[in-house]
Amino acid sequence: MSTLVATILLVVLVALIVLIVVRSVRIIPQATAGIVERFGRYHRTLNAGLNMVTPFVDRLRPLIDLREQVVSFPPQPVITRDNLVVGIDTVIYFQVTDPRAATYEVANRDAAVEQLTVTTLRNVVGGMDLETALTSRDQINTELRKELDEATGKWGIRVGRVELKAIEPPSSIQDSMEKQMRADRDKRAAILSAEGNKQSAILNAEGERQAAVLKARGESEAAVLRAEAEAKAQAARARGQAEAILTVFRAIHEGNPDQRLLAYQYMQMLPQIAQGDANKVWIVPSEIGKALEGIGGLVSSIGGQSAAPPPAPVPSPRPEPAARPAFSPPFSGPGPQFDPPVGRHAGLEGWLAGGGGPVHDGAVGDGEGGPVPGTGHAGSAPFDDDPSLV
Repeated sequence: MSTLVATILLVVLVALIVLIVVRSVRIIPQATAGIVERFGRYHRTLNAGLNMVTPFVDRLRPLIDLREQVVSFPPQPVITRDNLVVGIDTVIYFQVTDPRAATYEVANRDAAVEQLTVTTLRNVVGGMDLETALTSRDQINTELRKELDEATGKWGIRVGRVELKAIEPPSSIQDSMEKQMRADRDKRAAILSAEGNKQSAILNAEGERQAAVLKARGESEAAVLRAEAEAKAQAARARGQAEAILTVFRAIHEGNPDQRLLAYQYMQMLPQIAQGDANKVWIVPSEIGKALEGIGGLVSSIGGQSAAPPPAPVPSPRPEPAARPAFSPPFSGPGPQFDPPVGRHAGLEGWLAGGGGPVHDGAVGDGEGGPVPGTGHAGSAPFDDDPSLV
């Protein structure tokens, strides 16, 4: 019997020792803290690791998480300065820095932080209009964090960051804002399009100006080159004409022509002077009288020699028949066309005699032709002295 009692006492003693050891040893996880109360009063704070407490005297409160916590609050209605109700969704990041103060200074720290955030948010946003609130999120976050950090400091809580997830204005205000934004976008697009068109027009104008300058410069250079070429060509033609005139003049003087041949050549050039469709009026020069006197002497000499024709007459070269001059000479009547004489020329003799028909064969003496009607007085100077025929 005594042995059984001793065994029961031993078991009870071992159980009591195990219970005491279990109540005395406390293992605190990392990033947590434990509050130890002795007889209902704060005794000490247990940090992470193995800790020993007095069993049945010390009591360990629930562990406090020392990590930064994220608390998201539902959207809160806030009235702005321009009397518009907007819903603001807020997120707060806070961390317990003093477990004792977080345990004994505030009853429900999460609810306290939430209510403090709502009241502070209404104070901050209530002093702004809607447009400022929508564009000043950083300012609102900074002011909220400052106010909450000062208020929660005595609770052993540090507010690290406050973020506004959304600011939702009324649907009517959202429609107005969308229309305003659309109008602003259209305005910017029109401005950008106008600036693009302006730049394009400027670039096109500059390109056209440069092209015009280059074209004008090219035309100027081409005109200069053409003028130089034309000047050289005119100079070359002038030199050629001068050489031709000099050659002809030299040949004439070396051939020593008489006055009758020169007068005949002068008369041959008269039809060529009258050629052309634009020659409506032809003024007979005053020198034609002297030329006709020389031709009259030539015809007289030809008539005197016609009685005894030469054994082998050599016909003079017949030029190409010239076009009939577009004028009517001031004669008394129509006469035959003047052609270079071969032997005797009846038409020329009739023209010199002033008759309307052909002249009968007969010798015409020197000076018998007389002045031609309509030509005026040819002058009293001899035919040999006329410098225009020499």
